[in-house]
Amino acid sequence: MGIRPAARHLKPGVTAATSSLPKAVPTPGDLMSRRRRFQLVLVLGSLIAVGPLTIDMYLPALPALVAEFATTSAAVQLTLTGTLAGLALGQLLIGPLSDAVGRRRPLIAGLALHVVASVLCVVAPNIVVLGALRVVQGLGVAATTVVAMAVVRDLFSGAAFATLLSRLLLVMGAAPILAPTLGGGVLRWTDWRGVFVTLAIFGVLLVAVATVGLPETLPRERRRRGGVVATVGLYGALLRDRVFVGLVVVAGLAMAALFAYVAGSSFVLQDGYGLNEQQFALAFGAGAVGLIGATQYNVRLLRRFPPQRILVVSLGVGTLAGLVLLALAATGIGGLPALLVSLWAVLAAAGLAMPNAPALALSRHGEAAGTASALLGAVQFGVGAVAAPLVGVLGTGAVGMALVVAGGMVAALAVLLLVVRPARLAALEPAPAVAPLVEPA
Repeated sequence: MGIRPAARHLKPGVTAATSSLPKAVPTPGDLMSRRRRFQLVLVLGSLIAVGPLTIDMYLPALPALVAEFATTSAAVQLTLTGTLAGLALGQLLIGPLSDAVGRRRPLIAGLALHVVASVLCVVAPNIVVLGALRVVQGLGVAATTVVAMAVVRDLFSGAAFATLLSRLLLVMGAAPILAPTLGGGVLRWTDWRGVFVTLAIFGVLLVAVATVGLPETLPRERRRRGGVVATVGLYGALLRDRVFVGLVVVAGLAMAALFAYVAGSSFVLQDGYGLNEQQFALAFGAGAVGLIGATQYNVRLLRRFPPQRILVVSLGVGTLAGLVLLALAATGIGGLPALLVSLWAVLAAAGLAMPNAPALALSRHGEAAGTASALLGAVQFGVGAVAAPLVGVLGTGAVGMALVVAGGMVAALAVLLLVVRPARLAALEPAPAVAPLVEPA
């Protein structure tokens, strides 16, 4: 009896039916060598790091700014809010632009604007001018966040996207650790103006890195056209996607908890617990260890669990840790060590949530990665811009900071459960490949 032609040459365990199934199209990232992926992580991580450096590096100088400009802590915290507002607005503008003209040109232009704003911050005569220039800084640095996220989505999808995003957060996570420490080191030799000189120099270096080390990842045939009308329509389509919007808000609220810590920690730890600038820099950097460790552990977790499950569990743990933090801040039980440990737990939970919520959201809209990344980043930094001054309004003590940190985590979990909903979340599938080619620089 002869062998049927349909079954001939099949590998053991593969039937004729399964052999006829279409094969997944590999993404450009799948075709990269390990060395090229490592280089990509370093370049994109360096670009993303300029945002946290711009936000955090001058944190040790906030109390000194209050004295120099004869103003209030709330007014000084508004300079942080200005940066976050600029980041939010800038991403809404740069995202569609990067979908229309490619990734490289908006990135380099944004970095150049950041350099100019940093130089002008050095000569700011008062807190109002400094705050306005910080908005411009945020507008410029927004390009790095949008373009880096869009490049990753151009090259990867599904779990691979979340995995690479976790690797990027390892590089980016070094920025919150180094930023206050670098700022404290600069302040030992000069005043707050030296911080902005350092940021300007770093921006110049990044322009060179982006020019030499980052090829164009959006081929011309995939660029969007249509101007303002098409952009508004695309944002409208994104906003009508309930699951996408819910996941974006979840990511924003998790970021709000992080920025509440960023905005309030210098006053809580320096004024409330008596740490000097260098001690604060070390304590602040130590808190980022939990964030970094969690983002890297997320890579291992993704080998065993889907990102949906990791997101739900991390937000549950973060909510519990945030409520414990609030109780410790209100009662003073355990003093500074207990406060820092609970903050570590919140940051670790945020470190697990922050790669997975964006990865799940962006997996739904790979055809407009720049615009979707822009909306994601705008919500994240927009919510952060609200959280930062809210800490100042509630007071510079530990309770005000803890209230906003805990509130962000509680609200994130509520949105995930009530807006996204577990059934819709579980039904999400990794996005198919959308970019078979990478256009050379």
